[in-house]
Amino acid sequence: MDRAISPQPYDALLLLSFGGPEGPDDVIPFLENVTAGRGIPRERLEEVGAHYRLFGGVSPINEQNRALLAALRADLAEHGVDLPVYWGNRNWAPYVTDTLREMVRDGRRRVLTLATSAYASYSGCRQYREDLAGALATLADEGLPLPQVDKLRLYYNHPGFLRTMTEGVLAALAELPEGVRAGAHLAFTTHSIPDAAADVSGPPAGHGAGGAYVAEHLDAARVIADAVREETGVERPWELVYQSRSGAPHIPWLEPDVVDHLTALHDKGAPAVVMVPIGFVSDHMEVLYDLDTEALAAARELGLPAVRSATVGAAPAFVAALRDLVLERAATERGESPTRCALGALGPSHDVCPVGCCAGRVARPAAAGADSPYA
Repeated sequence: MDRAISPQPYDALLLLSFGGPEGPDDVIPFLENVTAGRGIPRERLEEVGAHYRLFGGVSPINEQNRALLAALRADLAEHGVDLPVYWGNRNWAPYVTDTLREMVRDGRRRVLTLATSAYASYSGCRQYREDLAGALATLADEGLPLPQVDKLRLYYNHPGFLRTMTEGVLAALAELPEGVRAGAHLAFTTHSIPDAAADVSGPPAGHGAGGAYVAEHLDAARVIADAVREETGVERPWELVYQSRSGAPHIPWLEPDVVDHLTALHDKGAPAVVMVPIGFVSDHMEVLYDLDTEALAAARELGLPAVRSATVGAAPAFVAALRDLVLERAATERGESPTRCALGALGPSHDVCPVGCCAGRVARPAAAGADSPYA
């Protein structure tokens, strides 16, 4: 095989995602999976479940993953990369443990994992690694041979991700009335997390105040805003804002909230806004409800023209970026020195998460890192 397209030493790619309900009866069991061990009262689960029931109890994330899975398989085949692609979820079928069991029974022994989260944080990186470790522990208890499992580096600053997001912003701007388009602000939005989790995101060395989670989002947003300026010839005000807070009110979480930000923009006379879901790879419930339903309703009530730009989903440029990342990591594992594509100021992230990276509140085994018990 041409070494430029060789996935060796890997013999499989695992698409690892969050998962979501696919019908009304799935909603509460799914939310129980998501919140297991956190003592969330049933009434709070019912409150969140109502958001899903607005959409028939179906989260779009599984269908988005099916589309990404198909696109990845087609792209790899088209470019001569012989690598089977599997799909597993953290919180709903197909569960990652079942998928890894299938992979082992298919004879896969060196697995590269692609998580559908682009940034460093406990919930966006380490928790996926913890679930991989839990799945491997189950396979070990069953007496099955354990594959070596690695994880792709973070891809928030890969040109394919950023260019796709930029094209989404340009398309969204075109949807605004011409009279307000030139003055439109950009609100880059991502999932809020507790301040304490943000402060310990990334390697222990961190990125200074705010940790890697905030620093990476700001870096990506700056690249996109600069690209939009170059394309349109207009310098647009922008800010990183947050959404989907779910914690207790007394615990500080990252702010400002996107709806509060829309109110502030209206109050200072902004003519329009594009909400850019920079923190999300696909249109799952936090996008459909928190942005498309709640935030856009707030903008209409304010009389503030607002649109939401697209997530990367299964866009060809994003899928090509994932192929590039797979081949880059494979080449690195073979002892080569491939080009590591990245835009912005932070550069490409590490391939192997160091000890203590994205620490959680409770220490748990995590695979695919320097502290993996399954190295």
